[in-house]
Amino acid sequence: MVNIAILGFGTVGSGVYEVVTKNNEVITRKAGMEINVKYVLDLREFPEHEVNKVLTHNIDDILNDDSVQVVVEVMGGVDVPYQFVKGALEKGKHVVTSNKALVAAKGPELLHIAKQKNVNFLFEASVGGGIPILRSMNRSLTADVILEVMGILNGTTNYILTEMTENDLAFDDVLKKAQELGYAEKDPTADVEGYDACRKIAILSSLAYGKTANFEEILTEGITKITKTDICYAKKCKSVIKLVGVSKNSPEGISAFVAPMLLPKNHPLSNVNGSFNAIFVKGNMVGDLMFYGRGAGSLPTASAVVSDVIAAARHKHLHVDVDWTAEKMEILSNDHMEVKALVRIAGGEAEQKKALALFKNGEIITIDEAKDEFAVITDIETEKTLSEKIEQLSKDMEVRNRIRMEASE
Repeated sequence: MVNIAILGFGTVGSGVYEVVTKNNEVITRKAGMEINVKYVLDLREFPEHEVNKVLTHNIDDILNDDSVQVVVEVMGGVDVPYQFVKGALEKGKHVVTSNKALVAAKGPELLHIAKQKNVNFLFEASVGGGIPILRSMNRSLTADVILEVMGILNGTTNYILTEMTENDLAFDDVLKKAQELGYAEKDPTADVEGYDACRKIAILSSLAYGKTANFEEILTEGITKITKTDICYAKKCKSVIKLVGVSKNSPEGISAFVAPMLLPKNHPLSNVNGSFNAIFVKGNMVGDLMFYGRGAGSLPTASAVVSDVIAAARHKHLHVDVDWTAEKMEILSNDHMEVKALVRIAGGEAEQKKALALFKNGEIITIDEAKDEFAVITDIETEKTLSEKIEQLSKDMEVRNRIRMEASE
């Protein structure tokens, strides 16, 4: 039998408890032994729930109990979870987490401690919820050079953009609906400004290329500026707008960003709708791969967490290396990143001529829903050149928005 302790009994923590108890028989068979929840750490009381009998408010009860072999951290945040996770690893306990903020900020250090103590630090659920992406990258794709990782990594923003597209709704209206349905937090900033997806693409980049990607160096744009008019232009271009995280490994170096993008309808990610997530991976030998599933939610995330618990139980006395070193990854300056864009500009024929004089190979797009403006689809430019041209345009006319497109011929 393997005793585990769950740190936090919120959405994911309660899901982990439910998965372990409801699927006990199949988990026991696959792990080769019974998984037993010995402790649940939380500040609250749960007098009406059976978890109350294993509840503790003191982390030392867990850290000092040698019979606890696996600690599951599902609290969220960085500072307190870091202290608890570090303490558990130093005590020789395996740790499983779904905490992307912790993994992005402290991953290499915690992996190093785990290796020193001959235990494992596992974090499958930190990126794709129920999508088994990290284990695939760390084990199944070890023979490949990863050339690109591109994903819809946030269920909240994908739900919002899907509703805006399919039901002709404004951002604020869909956000309110998402909050009512529980798809968005009361404070949705981390989701809608792209910070959540940024941490996830940083983790994926670190695992893909073996060095540490600093999420603070990754260009990040959210979806708060996307309007119904932008959606209309997307439809005119036979495309959809998705918030994507992109990481590319080219001869020049590693580039990475998070931003809304216009994806053509034949793109693998264009039909990923609602709260679903998907991750596209390109290897130099295996070619294109696609991973798809629920990217968040209590039970999908808990399923991935418990999968890591089973892996830890199977390797109780064995450390499994993860190809992620503390060496800093050099991320290319955004100035040199190749980009193509749809630029919305107020005005008519005179302004169109000025725009085409600047974007010499540009294409003008107009829509019936916005007769006082037009859009120009630019040629492929560097980010620096595109920004300079938009700044120059802004001196004479109103530039209303800019949305990236795939920079491919």
